[in-house]
Amino acid sequence: MTALRPEREDSYGAASYESFGGDHYAGGGAAGGAGSGPGFGPGADPYTGAPYTGEPYRPPADDETVALRIPPASAFGGGPISASGVPAAPAAPGTPAGGRAARRKAAKGRHGRHGGHGGQGGQGEVAEALDGPDAPSQDERPVSRVEARRRQKARKPSAAVVASRAVGEVFITTGVLMLLFVTYQLWWTNVRAHAQADKEASSLQDDWASGKGAPGVFSPGQGFAILHIPKLDVVVPIAEGVSNKKVLDKGMVGHYGEGPLTTAMPEAKTGNFGLAGHRNTHGEPFRYINRLQAGDDIVVETQDEYFVYKMASSLPVTAPSNTSVLDPVPPGSGFTGPGRYITLTTCTPEFTSKYRLIVWGKMVEERPRSKGKPDALVE
Repeated sequence: MTALRPEREDSYGAASYESFGGDHYAGGGAAGGAGSGPGFGPGADPYTGAPYTGEPYRPPADDETVALRIPPASAFGGGPISASGVPAAPAAPGTPAGGRAARRKAAKGRHGRHGGHGGQGGQGEVAEALDGPDAPSQDERPVSRVEARRRQKARKPSAAVVASRAVGEVFITTGVLMLLFVTYQLWWTNVRAHAQADKEASSLQDDWASGKGAPGVFSPGQGFAILHIPKLDVVVPIAEGVSNKKVLDKGMVGHYGEGPLTTAMPEAKTGNFGLAGHRNTHGEPFRYINRLQAGDDIVVETQDEYFVYKMASSLPVTAPSNTSVLDPVPPGSGFTGPGRYITLTTCTPEFTSKYRLIVWGKMVEERPRSKGKPDALVE
């Protein structure tokens, strides 16, 4: 209930009206006041008229009263309590007493209108913050322009550091370029040369099948035969001349047919048919001719015939100027008289051109194409 109610005697007993905040009754009371009466003096019981002695009476809590009451301070240790009845946490040091307006006013006094430090109190707090344990280090504090420039200059690398970095970049760039060059030489040149050699071999076979090819003298770079080395799984076209650009770098084998190093053709009755080829890169058709042994087959296929040779001997190392290996009867080959021979030449050791590797063979069969492939090419 929220309505006002008169006090009840049966609840408060003989308590005086004065103890509930009422006015003192005057003795012999004056008329006109509610609750005044004769014989009611100060300190007297308003109901019995007997004098009242002792401490003022404190009424018990009314269960029906809904108004809020402030409990005694000793109930919660003297601190404030929250609305839920739980003691509130003590205010932080320096927090102004009062409500929100008081706190806002105090904050404006400390930091100024726009958050800056205002007044002597603000300056003291700034000084305390800068000198406190959490103060920024010397390097983090603002510095003058001269000091900033000096520090920036000190951070710049010296000439020696710049030079060392430049040299390092040059070395790295050189290494990358060398790696690209090696990749080009060892991989890409083979890919391109194999494609060109296969194209030339197919073109030769198409010409032979259509009858366009004609035996005779061939121009430099022109293909006229196909070399087979079954043991090494080599099938490569033979072109006229030993030019790197026109013949060898295209993955083909070149015939010594120009100038003082001219050698015989396979169909000649006597002579030495000399061939040259790369051992490494650009198709490397002669890379493994050092593995050939006596009796291994070497076959030259032309438009009309197959010429079958048997490997006879080899010369592992000789000077590039030793052209006698192409003679009709080459010295050191084991041949004692004129015959129909073949000579294969290439560079050695591998990946160098310092010396030459020589392989010789002797013709053992001349077979017309009309009779089919020789046994050396029949699987």
